[in-house]
Amino acid sequence: MLALSTLGAAPMPTQAAAPAGLCIPILMQCGSPSPSPSPGHTDPAAPGIPGVPLPTPGKPGTPGTPATGAPTTAPTPPVATPDAGAPVFTQPPAQLGGSSISFSGLTSISVVQVPLADGSKTPVLKLVADRITIDDFTLTVRKATGPVLLTTADRMELRGHVQVYVDSATATLPDGTPLTLGAATPPPRDGLPPQLLKVNLGLVGVTADSISFAASHQALSE
Repeated sequence: MLALSTLGAAPMPTQAAAPAGLCIPILMQCGSPSPSPSPGHTDPAAPGIPGVPLPTPGKPGTPGTPATGAPTTAPTPPVATPDAGAPVFTQPPAQLGGSSISFSGLTSISVVQVPLADGSKTPVLKLVADRITIDDFTLTVRKATGPVLLTTADRMELRGHVQVYVDSATATLPDGTPLTLGAATPPPRDGLPPQLLKVNLGLVGVTADSISFAASHQALSE
């Protein structure tokens, strides 16, 4: 698993555990873990989780011409609050895929601002959970130019204080309904189910107490 912290093509041992506070993907610049947010800092949870108002619906009537004759009110976009505990990330995001993703102890879904290595900040969707498991895991990491590192595993599991930062997400609900999430796209009104299928994430980064892989492999290509 130590291979995840460097650009190398060496295979990772099965079920290896990473150090506490692990930060991936491979090409990100992770700063030292910041102290937990003060009691005054809160991450607004997504619709379906207490603490976050739903977007304001538009007025009834023909789009752009409601019954009152006034302009249609657009849905209120989520407000990104600074995440004081986030590491420093780099761009572009890695591409993470899997046949399914399962959540245990999913406590919040919020839109936050995180710092980037160039000194700027970007809004991302943050998921906080006790455990996240991805089957048929793939992770593609690249820069604008240069080599590409592909990591695959039968299963990847994050445990303990899991925080996943994504700029986009597509998946399929258990009933086959497609789902798209992002910093400007709130989750469904009822929140997320404990499992999603055919998941693809624009992965900005992840922190967790530990990470393990089953039958993992890495390959570096130009």
